[in-house]
Amino acid sequence: MSPKPDDFKVKIDVPIQWGDQDAFEHVNNIHFLRWFESARIEYLRRCGARISNESVGPILAAVNCDYRRQVKFPDTVTVSASVSKIGNSSITIQHHMWSESQDWALVAEGQSVVVMLDYETQETVSVSDEIRRRIQELG
Repeated sequence: MSPKPDDFKVKIDVPIQWGDQDAFEHVNNIHFLRWFESARIEYLRRCGARISNESVGPILAAVNCDYRRQVKFPDTVTVSASVSKIGNSSITIQHHMWSESQDWALVAEGQSVVVMLDYETQETVSVSDEIRRRIQELG
């Protein structure tokens, strides 16, 4: 059974804009990655990760997306973020996206990997105990 939006603590709602569509009259694929990014940033913000290039903060190392259904205007999608793995310096985040106009059908899923980076030295650093604790709290 597919996950549902209510299964996740961190999720965002994104209203589809007319201009999000391409010549094929569906939302262009790049927007899905942008919406994953917005959900990922909200998750990391709630975990206390600095979302800037000052000091230590996350940087995207990889992202993928499996497109399940087309999305068209008008619609609103709900995008979730949840952590599936914490490494020494990396965090793997799962993403799911559902369409309101399609009765909350799963329209995309994927994952992103961020690493904690010291922006001054350009070296990866360990995920802090504080961020690990907050991830545990978010479930």
